Formats: sequence, structure tokens, C-alpha cells
Amino acid sequence: MKVKPVSAERLPDLLRSMPKAELHIHIEGSLEPELIFALGRRNGIPLAYPDVEALRRAYVFEHLQSFLDVYHAGTMVLRTEQDFYDMARAYLVRAHADNVVHAEIFFDTQTHTGHGLDAAVVINGLHRACMDAASQFGMSASLILCFLRHLSEQDAFEALEQAMPLRDKIVGIGLASSEVGHPPEKFARAFARCRELGFRLVAHAGEEGPPAYIWSALDILKVERIDHGVQSVQDPALMQRLLRDRIPLTVCPLSNLKLRVFPTLAQHNLGRLLDAGIVATVNSDDPAYFGGYLNQNFTQTFAALGLSAQQAWQLAQNSFNASFIDAGLRRNYTDRLGQVFETFDA
Repeated sequence: MKVKPVSAERLPDLLRSMPKAELHIHIEGSLEPELIFALGRRNGIPLAYPDVEALRRAYVFEHLQSFLDVYHAGTMVLRTEQDFYDMARAYLVRAHADNVVHAEIFFDTQTHTGHGLDAAVVINGLHRACMDAASQFGMSASLILCFLRHLSEQDAFEALEQAMPLRDKIVGIGLASSEVGHPPEKFARAFARCRELGFRLVAHAGEEGPPAYIWSALDILKVERIDHGVQSVQDPALMQRLLRDRIPLTVCPLSNLKLRVFPTLAQHNLGRLLDAGIVATVNSDDPAYFGGYLNQNFTQTFAALGLSAQQAWQLAQNSFNASFIDAGLRRNYTDRLGQVFETFDA
């Protein structure tokens, strides 16, 4: 679609109003401090911080692991199916307000089974919120179970076995947590089994890890989508592979900034990826911790990089093309996207 130019003053309104999919959101990373405290009170769990603002001030991270330490501490307040429902519901309400019409939500069970919960408590609570979003907001949402890569492959197999009675509530399998030192091939057998079971496959690779991790995710795990993938620009052969095979990257600009993958947003390589024809998308990753939900990622990144309305359409179109929805729903969403751009008053 050829998009008419939009002024810099009007572009943020277009970014906010266009329908879009979010494909890289860790639901535990949407747990705002206010909800952490509310759930802590409800479940009688004391927190290490005296108040909401003290907790929010702790959201200063040197790297991925320093974030994960705070992130996992926040999950301690999640104890019941209703807690997981409330967490997912809060995110979906916020996403709907950002004109997200489809979300593919990452979650893990290993953190929570490690706290003594049953995997069904996690999955049922999240799935119920997804179903309610469909009926109340007309938005679609699905779940992707992520294995934690700092744990063993045997732990991943156990998580898979625990989730299998609820197989119909999970669309895909992912790989998340600490990247460096945990290459994708560590989970080759687990992903082969998930592929046999018919799950859609994705993996975090090339955020802090090298381009070699992206190659491994593609060739050994045989994933369909790379989460992050911003280090791919270091490897011209890899860029050609991503372009040839139309492998989507779920890029998370404000996350990359917060975790110091890029020193400033103006140095982010999203524009380079788009210029190269890569199927890049914009996502919020862990928005409660990284300073922005999806529209904030769009507006701040576009302002920093000077991206255009044509690139906005491409990113939104990419998000639908890269999603795991059926062809009919994809056509519905892309038609709605085109209508917004055709009628937008620039």
C-alpha cells in the first residue's frame, strides 16, 4: 500500500490510532507496581519495598540479568488463578486502549511451579482473560509458553508435560530469560518435541547474544519467528537469510534502550532493518519495567529515528503477517489497517 505523507505533528496520532498486533509481550512484565502491591496485600505477601514509588525507583537496570532479578521478585505475589487473570486483564485493557487488536502473550510456568503453584493455575487464569478480551473488546489474544533458558532442558520437558493437559489453550512455544551463555541448541530436543506436537515455535535470540544464536534458533530449533534479533545487522549473510525466508523479528525498542542494548533510541537499528526489507515489528516486551506500552514504543521510536507514515503502515502490516492468526482474521485486520490510513486526515 502506498501511504500518503503525514506531518511530524500528526504522525503520533496516526501511530496511536492504527490497529496493530503485539507479538512480544511477557505478561509478568506487564505487572505494574500498583498491582504488585494490591496482590501482595490480597495474598498476605510482604514486599521488600515500602511503597509503590520505592519499587518503581528500583527499575534501573545495567543489563538483562539485573532486570530479571527484580522481575522474578515481582512474580512472588502471584498465587491464584484470579491473580493471573487480573494481571492479564490489566494488560489487555491497556493494549485495547492502544488499538492492539491481536496479542500473542508470552508466559512461563517454571517460575510459578517453582513457587509451589500448579501449571493449570497459571494457564487457566491467563486464558480466561484472553477469552474475555475477545468477547468484551473484540480483540484476539493467544498464549505462548516460554521455556526459561537458564534452567535445564529437562526442566523444559517437565514444563511441557505439565502444560499438555491444557494444550488447546496454548498456541506456541518460546524461549526466554538469560540469553548469554545459554545458546538455543541447549533446547534442541525439547523444541523438536514441540514441533512434533504441532506448536508454533519462536525464540529470543540476538538481543544481547551474538548473531550465531539467531542462526542456531533458525537451523536447530527451527523457529518461525525471532524475538529481538537486533544483533542480526552484524552478519550480512544472516540478514540475507532473514530477508529470503521472510523471518519476522519482534523488536522491542524501549526495552533495548532500558537494558542498554543501544545507548540512545536515536541509535536504534529499527530503521536499518526496515530499509533492508526485514519483517520487523514493534513490541513492548516488559512494559511495566521498560517505560512504555506499545503506543509509547511507536511514538518515541518514530520521533527518535524520524520514521515515516509509510514505515508505520509497514510495521503494522508486518505485525499481522508475522502473527499466528488464520488467514480470514488476518485479512480482517489488514483491511481495518488500510481503512485507517486511507481516511486519516494528515
